[in-house]
Amino acid sequence: MASVLPPRVADLGPFALLLSVARLGSLGRAAQAHGISQPAASTQVRRLERQLGITLVERSPRGSRLTPHGELVTGWAEVAIDAAAALDAGISTLHAGRNAVLRVAASLTVAEYLLPGWLIPLRAVDAGTTVTLTVGNSGDVAALVLSAEADLGFIEGPDVPAGLESRAAGADTLTVVVAPAHPWARRRSGITAAELAKTAMVSREPASGTRRYLEHALDAQAGLAPVQPVAEMSSTTAIKHAVAAGVGPAVLSSLAVAAELAAGTLRAVPVTDLDLARTLRAVSASGRQLTGPAADLFAIAVTRAPW
Repeated sequence: MASVLPPRVADLGPFALLLSVARLGSLGRAAQAHGISQPAASTQVRRLERQLGITLVERSPRGSRLTPHGELVTGWAEVAIDAAAALDAGISTLHAGRNAVLRVAASLTVAEYLLPGWLIPLRAVDAGTTVTLTVGNSGDVAALVLSAEADLGFIEGPDVPAGLESRAAGADTLTVVVAPAHPWARRRSGITAAELAKTAMVSREPASGTRRYLEHALDAQAGLAPVQPVAEMSSTTAIKHAVAAGVGPAVLSSLAVAAELAAGTLRAVPVTDLDLARTLRAVSASGRQLTGPAADLFAIAVTRAPW
């Protein structure tokens, strides 16, 4: 294994910016998320394009979108950036002798779209606390809390495994999304649960809370089971790119697709006879009372999470 970083990927900052462009659908919004000006963000992207020798972003008055090469690069970069975040979290734990450590596990939706906003007020009340975050699907999160590898978890699934106590920490709605050219995009009246169930979709992996909630809703409300997905992906970003490319519809959190719906790169399709509202939950080990920073983070989540 190489011990020296290849020159083209020695700096992950521009790649992280590219991921934000993919997620937010705008170079300006990505720049704001990274705390830099839009001209500085444009310069970073252009420098990265020259460095790699390929065009990564297409710019238009409606916003910025990734080229096919850009989509491939962001998919690869996401793994490296997640690894860098894990490295940083590991280094943070070295301060455990001096500061308190709160170990949090969270599903993708909560980790990407809600948790960052909760950490700012947590810092205000627990300035000496180091937060370590593990991101996974709802099954992974439950397992980490059950094994005492996480003090507090946040899940999206419809049920809570034995051995865990749960508390409501917000609400979310699943949204059916398609590419603008998909036939469903022109269906003003929406689709039925039966149509949704018999359509092969781009889906998360089986242990994902989003997938399990959809399966639960179809079964409980309509007595239906979805057909096998056309593709399974563990990355929400990858699913959105696949849907936009026309691979198939997907069902994702409304939080995860808000930017794409606003930009028009994805279209929402209502389901006329299926309620896809769900509750996001904080979970902890049964019999273990939340105290200190864990209790503070839960209180912040309840106050600030969408309802």
